[in-house]
Order: sequence, then structure tokens, then C-alpha cells
Amino acid sequence: MTVETPASRPATSSQVDRTSGRHRVVIIGSGFGGLWATEGLKKAPVDVIMISGTSHHLFQPLLYQVATGVLSEGEVAPATREVLKKQKNATVLLGRVTDIDIAGKTVTSVSPLGTTVTAYDSLIVAAGAGQSYFGNDQFSEWAPGMKSIDDALELRGRIFGCFELAELAEDPAEQEEWLTFVVVGAGPTGVEMAGQISELAHRTLPREFRRIDTRKAKVILLDAAPAVLGAFGDKLSNAARQQLESIGVDVELNAKVVGVDNTGVDIIDADGNERRIRCRCKVWAAGVSASPLGKQLAEQSGAEIDRAGRVNVNPDLTLPGHPEVFVVGDMMALNNLPGVAQVAMQGGSYAAVQIVRRLRGEPPGEPFKYFDKGSMATISRFHAVASVGKKVHLAGFFAWLMWLAVHVMYLIGFKNRLTTMLHWAVSFIFRGRSQRTTTRQQIVARTLMARLSATEEALKTQQNPDEIESGETAAADVSGAAGDSAADLGPEPVEGRASTSSAPNRQPETTDSVDELTAAYGDERPEDRDAAPAKQAPES
Repeated sequence: MTVETPASRPATSSQVDRTSGRHRVVIIGSGFGGLWATEGLKKAPVDVIMISGTSHHLFQPLLYQVATGVLSEGEVAPATREVLKKQKNATVLLGRVTDIDIAGKTVTSVSPLGTTVTAYDSLIVAAGAGQSYFGNDQFSEWAPGMKSIDDALELRGRIFGCFELAELAEDPAEQEEWLTFVVVGAGPTGVEMAGQISELAHRTLPREFRRIDTRKAKVILLDAAPAVLGAFGDKLSNAARQQLESIGVDVELNAKVVGVDNTGVDIIDADGNERRIRCRCKVWAAGVSASPLGKQLAEQSGAEIDRAGRVNVNPDLTLPGHPEVFVVGDMMALNNLPGVAQVAMQGGSYAAVQIVRRLRGEPPGEPFKYFDKGSMATISRFHAVASVGKKVHLAGFFAWLMWLAVHVMYLIGFKNRLTTMLHWAVSFIFRGRSQRTTTRQQIVARTLMARLSATEEALKTQQNPDEIESGETAAADVSGAAGDSAADLGPEPVEGRASTSSAPNRQPETTDSVDELTAAYGDERPEDRDAAPAKQAPES
């Protein structure tokens, strides 16, 4: 395996050597499953090597609060090294795992310095899951998901940027577009995001703008399913919908999204009618897809994978035919377990215990049994829904207190718990949002990097040296454009991004919401300012 690196630093290949001669456990991923597995091996006579594509442990259930200005990214994503600094038998390596060789018992990862091959005796795969657009990956350009810190920071810039541009817009119809927010997916993430955007518009921002009334913002929650929070049961589902509607969220169910672009969303209702919602800010909170590593494991072991890419594992969470390989968290498929944090935590801890038992020569323990501690979702301040077991179903203030307690308990570190509670006090008791800083890079970096990556992939397919040379020049131009201005993105879609759905065909829009968001921060190029006609400041 090789990795593309800057010309000044050629790609290299290295191996992580064994030094202690002890049993080596390699853990892929620094999420809940990986972290709980690592800590479960703290006192074991093993060497633990955690390999992760990020340098932090992400507390994903609170990611939406980073996007809406309640919490900072550091409070929900502490550095993994800091978390594990006292665990002497644990080593953390930064790298994106690209290959797992089950026969050779090695893991290959890449970083800006090159390729690293790490051997293992036992392997715990906890690489998590990404956002799924159900075969319509082109939607991601206009509707970011909610799976990473980058996603949350981009959404923060888009959400607050839309209010800023609505203040500048003179046309009422254009103002309405900027003040319309569409959240796709009525699961916990979508419900929580929609509730926070609505509270932002109704409680935090009204007194800060002079030309617009932020309370007129439209927050629309879409889902193709017939219920909000369907997994919580009818009682809590209805309670959640009523609370959402009471704070100004428009809930539209049985509505399938078939098209997304920079100025709106195309949907088909249950009766087959097609319609379009014009909006500039879209959030995708529907569907997950397991890491591509699951497919590699399945191909090498003969295991099956489900529609979401999860690997069917044995009752002890091991890969069929390979007892030294454990698959936990969002990557495993077993007994229809949900893809929630508790499954990953318990699975990681279970895998650690099984490894320790083997090293002691003890027989395998009982098959993995998930203990359901309940499900919770916050709707708005002072209101949440909680389902614990078959008898406890709460909605309202007491459920919200339970939600607060559980999330504070599972945050990593005393400092993060303390600052999180202070920020919650500012946001929920009062009206403030202390984390509202946004930058141009937050908004446009993902799109620019994706387009640059597509250009580089196109270059690799060219065989003619002359074409490659000219292509490299084009790639340099794209890279330069990324540094100069996001306006060079252009309104036309990238090849392969056109919707293949049954939505009505439309001509590409002549404006790019990314461009307009960047203009709000005064980052347009001098030549763009010279070319554009002067515009009078709107009267208040």
C-alpha cells in the first residue's frame, strides 16, 4: 500500500516493531468501542496499540450541540492521548486504516508520512460508521451529515451564516429561503438538531437582528417513516412530535427526499405528489453505513454483511473462523442490536474480557449479552423523552433531568463535565450560545477537498504523459483556487453528482450557497469586488 504525500516528503513504508514480546492487541478506532476496549485491557499483560484516523475521542451524542453553538468541540472530543495518558501499556497511532490482512495478522494504515504496517495477536475492529445517503451520495455536497467534528463545525457555519445573509437580503422571498432549515431524519439526532435550531431562532437570536425577525424562521423535519422517534414507541413518539410542533418545528412524515441541491429539497409525499422546499440550509440525519473495513473482513472470512455494511459476527463478537478478531460497535450485526453508544461500550469491554480470559487459559465466557439501559432524546430545553426497559416511559422535565445526568456521566474528564454544565446553564436557563464563532474554512473546506480529490482521481486514470502534465497543472489550479476563494467552486455539479431519482429535472441554479456564505465573511477576491456593482446598504 502507498499513500499520496506532498512532493517534498515522499511516501514511506514502516512497521511497528515488537519490543516487549508480550501479546499484542491492535484496536482500530478511538470511539466508544475502541476506548472501552482499551481501558478494559489496562491491567492485562498485553501491549495495546490503538490506531485511529483522528486524534480525539468523539462523544457523538452531543455533536449537534457543537453545531448549534451550545458546546465547543473540545468538550465533546478530548484528545485520545490525554484520555489514555495514564495507561502505560497503551500506544496511540494516528492513521487511517486501509487494509486488514487476516491471514498475515497485520493492519495497514496511512498518514501524511506514509504507510505503516502493524502486526497483531488479537484484533478489535471498532471503526464505527459513517453517514448513509441511501445511494445518493451527491446529496452530501448540500446536506452535511452529523458524524464528525468537521461536520458539526461546517453546519455551525451554515446555520449562523444563513441568519447573517437573511439580514442582507432585500427580497422577502430570498430572505425566506435563507431562513428555512430542513433536517432530514426524525431519529434522535434529527429531532435534537431540529429542536435546537428552532430554539436558536426563537430564544437566542431575535434581539440581535434589525431587519429580520428570526422567530419567523421555518424549521422543517422530514422523514419517510410514519413516526417521529419510531423506536421509542407510540406514546413517546406522539409526545415528541407535539413538543416539536409547540416550539415551531414543522414535522412532515411519509415524505421521501429524492433530490437535494444548493437552493432546496425535492420530496415525494405518500400520495405520490412531488414538491419542492426552497431552503439554503440542509442537515442530513438519516441513515448510517458501516466502515468499508467490514467488507474486507467479510471477503476474507466468508462472513456475511447486512445492507448497512455491518458484519455478522459470532455470539462472542468474533469473526467466523477467526477467534482472534473481534468486531464491535456499529460494525457488527448481532441479534438486531441497535447502533447506539451503549452497544459499542459493552461490546468493547466484553472483547477485552475475552482476551484476558484466553491469556489466563480460562474457558470462554458467556456469549455477549447486551444490557439495554434505555434510550433518550432531548426535544428542547426542559423537555426530553426517555424509555428505560418495558415499564419506564417518560416525557417532559423529569426525562430531561435524566438525559442531563446520563450525558454528564459519560463525558470524559472532570473538566469537560464542569464546562459542559456551565454552558448548559448559559444556554438552557438563560438564552446565550457561547460557541458561535465560525470561519469561511469551516463552511467550504469539505466541498473543496472533495472536488480536489475527485480531480486527483481523474488524473490517476490518465495514461498519456502530456495529459498527466496538463492535468497536474489543472490540479494545481484547483488547489490554488481553494486557497484564494470558494467562489471558484462554480455552480455546475461535479460529474456523477446529478440526482438519479424520480424528482423532476431542473436546470442548475445560477448561484452557489457556499459562495454566498463565504461572501458574508468578506473573503471575496479583489477582482470580484471590482466586477460586481456597488450595492447600497439596506435601510433599517
